[in-house]
Amino acid sequence: MRQLRPLLTVLLACALALAGAIAAWAEGPADPAPPAESDTATTQAELAPADVQAAIDRYRHRTWHWQRVMGRPVTLTLQHPPADPMERIRVWQQIASRTQQVAQHPPHARAWTCIHHFEGSWTDPNSPYYGGLQMDLGFQRTYGRYLLARKGTADHWTPLEQMWVAERALRAGRGFYPWPNTARYCGLI
Repeated sequence: MRQLRPLLTVLLACALALAGAIAAWAEGPADPAPPAESDTATTQAELAPADVQAAIDRYRHRTWHWQRVMGRPVTLTLQHPPADPMERIRVWQQIASRTQQVAQHPPHARAWTCIHHFEGSWTDPNSPYYGGLQMDLGFQRTYGRYLLARKGTADHWTPLEQMWVAERALRAGRGFYPWPNTARYCGLI
């Protein structure tokens, strides 16, 4: 959660600034006049290309993280990118939001929570099994290679990331058999 706070603060500030700009634009002057060329140049100069790219990169990296964790194809580029920089930022923001929304709801979340109840703490660092679903290193290398390389063993992953790695094993045909006793207690096998 600590890692998300700075990002959430920046996102909130951007959203407030965007909302203020939209409100000011919607009200507009009483008798609208066409913008002068100098006004258009000023608007374009306010938004530096590096700032646009930084905003897009934030959303892309958040999208890519969850796509990799879920085992989904990574969206590298937009098929038809909008010409307007603010629109490109908005599109990537929507993609990141939708991806994160899907990631918040693993298909078998109740099953993983039940297994976790009998296994251990989400932050259990004791070898040879790590995390709340007690994954060994071979399991982590096979189904959570991206997270293992990025964050270390499963005890450093969020509960949601641990569930998605287990979900990938389930989809690969392993079922709930890596947790034979606890899966039986939960009525899964």
